[in-house]
Amino acid sequence: MGAHLMELNNNLPLVLSVPELASVLHIGRNAAYELVNSGKIRCIRIGKNIRIPQSALMDYLNHTD
Repeated sequence: MGAHLMELNNNLPLVLSVPELASVLHIGRNAAYELVNSGKIRCIRIGKNIRIPQSALMDYLNHTD
């Protein structure tokens, strides 16, 4: 894992909401929902709430070309 990703990893909460994911990735909220709904980023659904584990975000960033 690159130094930038390790620093990001240390500054993130264990789970993120979709708006938080959008903010971290500097993308729109709709684009963040697309990543989650397409399965490109793993998520946990708790009732109507969607949470993204920190590890799922790091997996996505490590495997993105």
